[in-house]
Amino acid sequence: MSHQHANHDHQHGAQCGHTAIKHEDHVDYLHDGHLHHPAGAGCVEEHSLSVSDTNPDDCTGGHTCSGHAADHVHGPGCGHEAVPHGDHIDYLVDGHLHHPHNGHCDHHGKVEIVRS
Repeated sequence: MSHQHANHDHQHGAQCGHTAIKHEDHVDYLHDGHLHHPAGAGCVEEHSLSVSDTNPDDCTGGHTCSGHAADHVHGPGCGHEAVPHGDHIDYLVDGHLHHPHNGHCDHHGKVEIVRS
């Protein structure tokens, strides 16, 4: 999934300060709950990680993770970066995706952090 918007006031790159993750054959940057891919001339493409074998969207019945307390609730302001994945939002915790679901976290696979 991708769409482009112009007049992006921030240039993404190695020193921009946003978490960079490998996405298919390129690098995207997590920016305010969006996955941005630099498209040149002040434009960015909005990307979303595809649902795949590497990043499924299944219920995992309550993923146990040392990246946060068991009663932690993911959402805006929770301290974890939001990552667009398929048609929903996951949260980046220790290099993998958490999805809040019915009072537990589902594990939606690993992502490769290029730099942060």
